[in-house]
Amino acid sequence: QVRLVESGGGSVQIGESLRLSCTTSAFTACRYNMTWYRQAPGKEREFVAGITATDDTATYAHSNLGRFTLSRDNTNGNRVYLQMNRLKPEDTAMYLCRADYQVCGGYASAVDYWGQGTQVTVSS
Repeated sequence: QVRLVESGGGSVQIGESLRLSCTTSAFTACRYNMTWYRQAPGKEREFVAGITATDDTATYAHSNLGRFTLSRDNTNGNRVYLQMNRLKPEDTAMYLCRADYQVCGGYASAVDYWGQGTQVTVSS
């Protein structure tokens, strides 16, 4: 069973930046659709950004456009980075990574792997 591991969270001030990382717990010969979600206390889990396994197309929630950038590590296709700039208090949440589709040696299939999350706190 593949596990995902997130890192890079922390406590920052308004306007500062963080870079989150999500990678598989062990190297695999697959590429994954990777999606970031976030969940604040008392709120629904919401989509943050996603990147496709096939061509690294990234999509973003409207509230994150122009501030967040999701990219894949060129040397380790199992790792993605979420660069978050100009952070706001409303970005405070637990950020979770999910893989829901994999391409392994040309064969594609659905999967559902999650990480434990990394906490982001933005304060004034």
